[in-house]
Amino acid sequence: MPFIDRSDAGRRLGSALARLRGRVIVVGLARGGVPVAFEVAQALDAPLDVIVVRKLGVPYEPELALEPVFYSASAQGATTGTIKSWPIQVIY
Repeated sequence: MPFIDRSDAGRRLGSALARLRGRVIVVGLARGGVPVAFEVAQALDAPLDVIVVRKLGVPYEPELALEPVFYSASAQGATTGTIKSWPIQVIY
């Protein structure tokens, strides 16, 4: 189902999740996820929070994200699902 834009996608998702109205907190990943999350939060009358992430890319594969790297007051780090599937050395 194609969407006009991210806001349209958020409105449709909010409608599909109407049963959760008033019972959730919506979290959007900056940058592209925020327009979607905003519309979902509006539709569900829910608080909205944003997490800032940075893509850790794969060398020579500019469109492939190895892992999201994030930081917040309560957590920081990188997930390891994709990292384990690539033959690279991980140094923290």
